[in-house]
Parts: sequence; C-alpha cells; structure tokens
Amino acid sequence: MDQKVDAVVIGTGPGGEGAAMQLAKAGKQVIVVERYERIGGGCTHWGTIPSKALKFAISQLTEALSNPILIESGFKPEPTIAQLTGTAQKVISKQESMRRKFYDRNNVEMIHGHAKFVDANTIQVEDGPTIKTEHVVVAVGSRPYRPPNIDFDNERIYDSDTILGLQHKPKSLTIIGAGVIGCEYASMFRNLSIKINLINGRGELLDFLDNEISDALSYHMRERGVVIRHNENMESVEAVEDGVITHLKSGKLVKSDAILWAAGRTGNTDKLGLETIGLEADSRGYLEVNECFQTKVENVFAVGDVVGFPSLASAAYTQGRAAGKRILGAEAEACQLGSEIPSGIYTSPEISCIGKTEEQLTEEKVPYEVGISNFKHLARAQILRQDVGMLKILFHRETLEVLGVHCFGANASEIIHIGQAVMSDPATNSLEYFINTTFNYPTMAEAYRVAALNGHNRLF
Repeated sequence: MDQKVDAVVIGTGPGGEGAAMQLAKAGKQVIVVERYERIGGGCTHWGTIPSKALKFAISQLTEALSNPILIESGFKPEPTIAQLTGTAQKVISKQESMRRKFYDRNNVEMIHGHAKFVDANTIQVEDGPTIKTEHVVVAVGSRPYRPPNIDFDNERIYDSDTILGLQHKPKSLTIIGAGVIGCEYASMFRNLSIKINLINGRGELLDFLDNEISDALSYHMRERGVVIRHNENMESVEAVEDGVITHLKSGKLVKSDAILWAAGRTGNTDKLGLETIGLEADSRGYLEVNECFQTKVENVFAVGDVVGFPSLASAAYTQGRAAGKRILGAEAEACQLGSEIPSGIYTSPEISCIGKTEEQLTEEKVPYEVGISNFKHLARAQILRQDVGMLKILFHRETLEVLGVHCFGANASEIIHIGQAVMSDPATNSLEYFINTTFNYPTMAEAYRVAALNGHNRLF
C-alpha cells in the first residue's frame, strides 16, 4: 500500500537520526528507511563504536601490563583478539536499543529494506511500500573503497569494516593508507605488540593537522616501533602460503602476516537510482551539497559521510539537524553549522584540534603567538601515568583572540571542548579567559591555564 509523508530519511546513522528527530519533534510525519535489520548505521556497527571500544579494551590491557602493582603481583592478562573485539558488542546493543527508543518515542515509522528513487518525490522500498514525500534526506553513509585488484575474499586481507572480525593475532600487519583510520589501527595493534608497516601515500602523517602535532604522532609511533613508509603507494598485493606481500610502486616489497586496506572510502549511492532524479555522485560516490545540505534537486538533501569531508559521526548528526531546519523553513543562515567542528582522532595518544594551524596563520600573515602546556608537567597526567602529550593554544598577539587549539595526548578528544566553547563565543574568546579561570586541581583541563600563561609570557 502506498504511503504519503512529509519526509523520508534514508539511513539510520547519526546523520539520518539527526534529521529524523529534528523533523519529528516539529510535528512532521517522517518515515525512516534502513536497508539493514539493525539500526545505527556504520557508526554503530562497523566503525566508530566498535573501533573505539576496541581501542579502550587495548588501552586497559596496556595499562594493566605496565601497572607496577600488577607486575609485582605476577598478574599478566593475555586476552585473545576475539575477546578484545568482542567487548564492543554490549556497547553496540545498548546503543541500538537506545536509538530504537528515540524513533518509537517520536512516532517515527521505521521500514527495513533497500530504498530507491522513482522520482524526486517518490521512494520505492524493495519488497515494501511506495512512499510519496515532500522531502528526502539521503544519509546512507559510506563503506571502505575496495580496489578491484585486491582479493578481499582472502582470509589475510581486511578492510576497516572486516578487521573487527579478526579472530587470530597476526605477528605482523601492513596497513595500506595512513589517514585517520590507518593511523588509529596502527596505534591500536602496535599496542598489542604486532609489528606494523604503515604505508603512507603522502610525505607526512595526517597533513591537515598542525605540523607540530603531526610530527609528535610520527615520533611517538616510530618510538613504539611502527615502521612508517612515506610517499609510497601500492602497486599490487600478492597472497602467498605464509603471508601477504605488498608490492609498492617504488619497487619495494613488504611482507606481513596480514594486510589492512585503509586507503579511502566510497559513498553508498550506487544503488539509489539517482539517475532518475538527475543527480550524479562523484567518482567516490559522494554527493555535492550547499551550505544547508541541499543537493541540486531542491527537495533532496544529503548528510553525513555521503557528502564527504569531514566524515565524522559528530558532524553527521549536526548536518542532519541542519537539513531538518532547512526543510522546516529556516533561512540559510539559521541552518548553517554554528561553529567549527573539532576533529577527534583516536590514535594512542589521542589527537583533537579546532581552528587554525600555525601553517595556516603564517600563510594568512596573522600575527599570532603560541602557548604550550606539556603534559609531563601536569600533576594529573603524572598520576594517570599519561604524561606523553601537549596542549597548544594559538592566539592573536594583539587582541588575544584564540585562533586555534591543538591537543595531543590522553583525553584530547574531551579536553578540546573547553577550547571550542571559548572560541564559539565572541564575549569569552580571549586568552585571558584561561588565565583568569580557576580550574580544578589536579585535572587535565588545567593544561589550558598553563598554556595560556606560557603564551602570555611570550608577549612583549
């Protein structure tokens, strides 16, 4: 039976959820179509939640193995890879259950099946209803890009979705691609004493970061024993009886027990029937949108990983809400994202940043100064035995406006939000805020006061 609603949202990841909740709470009739039986998208089931749960499990193990009290008592845990990856399942179940309740409480109908455009106002669900709608929000996410010359059916070759199904601990792992995902897994698996070869097609790690933070990550990885090969690209992959050989375009050969392919992703747009409404995704399956996440088809919006950068779960939810606001009639200014989005990179140690880098400010000829707090001098970091890292504040040397905050170290993804809050409000955005604010002691947040005083002392 055909149905008619105000909006159809395709996908139940953070972007789809944000759009659906924004519209439903405004009294709009919304149907959400999810191709899988389980809701939450890749964020919940294959990406953010399971990988961060694995990181936490490995961090706990690493901490236990280095704890002097446990060492003296002879305690030496040796969990299997399957046990470590399995820790995520309880979290996933809780997240999925919670999200189902969101849809139920807000009277959002959920239909499971593959959605496809018939026209701009009609969605056909495979083995399901045809839905007439005024607006459509495409929130179908992305998947790992798979080159045709790599045999992903081989039991030794993984991508970022399948690596979480790893059952046996390899002695060595080659990670092809040193973006955020590649660097995160390199850190995690090196902490399990797996030998890591990290193949990077660029000249430095995560070159969108402030150079000092990127350098710190490279140094720390190498100190931990990760072999980083910059400016190298894969030519082919050869499976042999006792491992996998990566042939690099430079002529080098790298052999390891297994391979993790982490070089790029592609949007899940190939089976949506976009051609029927005159939309075309780019070569990686991403859709082009304006500042309110509208595609060139006026009533069709796209949010989350399917629009490409920044491909963050946090950003996707905000984008979904922004699209919802626009559908509800908000002016363009009202639906734009309110502040800069912080990046959170769950390497070991973590990285998080917001605002400008030193390189950007130098290029823009902005007279800035730097304030730094090294974690090794913080009492809280010493107590936690997490003294690797730093907080870096970039500020205008004349107005004292905070222009960027960059953090490398334990809890960086949490610490960054203090800087974000200050930077988002013109009334508080000044280095003096950190100097004059009393922070609990001992805390990691105290790094802001230390860094601010350090920077202020550089002025003359």
